[in-house]
Amino acid sequence: MGDDPQLTHVTLVWREGQHEDWIKFGKPVAQRILSRSKRIESYMAGQVFALVRWASNDYGTVRSTLDIVQAVSLGKQCATVPQVDPGGALLLSVHGWPKVAQVFRLIDAIEASGIDLCDVAPEHWRHIHNRMAARLTPRDYTPARHQAWLQRKALLP
Repeated sequence: MGDDPQLTHVTLVWREGQHEDWIKFGKPVAQRILSRSKRIESYMAGQVFALVRWASNDYGTVRSTLDIVQAVSLGKQCATVPQVDPGGALLLSVHGWPKVAQVFRLIDAIEASGIDLCDVAPEHWRHIHNRMAARLTPRDYTPARHQAWLQRKALLP
């Protein structure tokens, strides 16, 4: 899929009204345009991004998914994620527009508090995933929680 095996590559396809993939948040280190409707974005190990995939047919939406993925180092264990090569640490995965919209609202709330979404604690995305799977309300990600995460991260090797 991509040229550099040290990077995680995400293939995005855009066919207006039929098949639309996009990155909700993330900071790619490289991008390669393959055609008018297809491109590859690449991420370094540890980077977090949100991949949205939507598709429809003559009868309406047939797929609506959102995956929040952390890129992994070459040779590390990872989950298989469609359109992500070689895969990644899957932090959150939701299917169906109501759940995708709910995660969008949670993302918007974090962003509104001034926190860079790419720097949110990976555990928080897992927390949202697990709470939604249990049909419970996730905790808010506050600036205080974020500060605690940044301090904990600074202590990690």
